[in-house]
Amino acid sequence: MKAVTIKQLKDELSHKSALELKELCLHLSRFKKENKELLTYLLFESHDEDSYIQSIKDQMDVLFSEVNTKSFFYIRKSIRKILTLTKKYIRYSKKKETEAELLLYFCKKLKAFRPSIKRSQRLQNVFDSQIKMIKKAIEKLHEDLQYDFHLELDNLLDNE
Repeated sequence: MKAVTIKQLKDELSHKSALELKELCLHLSRFKKENKELLTYLLFESHDEDSYIQSIKDQMDVLFSEVNTKSFFYIRKSIRKILTLTKKYIRYSKKKETEAELLLYFCKKLKAFRPSIKRSQRLQNVFDSQIKMIKKAIEKLHEDLQYDFHLELDNLLDNE
């Protein structure tokens, strides 16, 4: 079965009643954990972005504390898992401020991580690529927010 375009889905959904839309959403949430998580964000957490961001930061703290430091292979694997999870939560929000804040926090945690990421070129590359992503996200923000985030970013990069 081939999936149809977003426009076709939008047109078809516009013909459905509220009850039918509710049933479709519930049916969709049964199939994939991500669908259920997105629905949870949209219904319960999207109105309070600050607490959403804080809950993700708390989860990142826990995940960073559980990283297996026996070898850089395990560290890399765990760090990629944390980053993938963080990016998934960023996609739910779609807000550039959330993206910038969470990626900055990720980079701060990564930089403070012991053993140092400077001993692994691959981890250093992950850090560098996230810095580029942060810069792109900051460019799309309001000037006042850009200034604040640039200060945080400069502070992160100056401490190298």
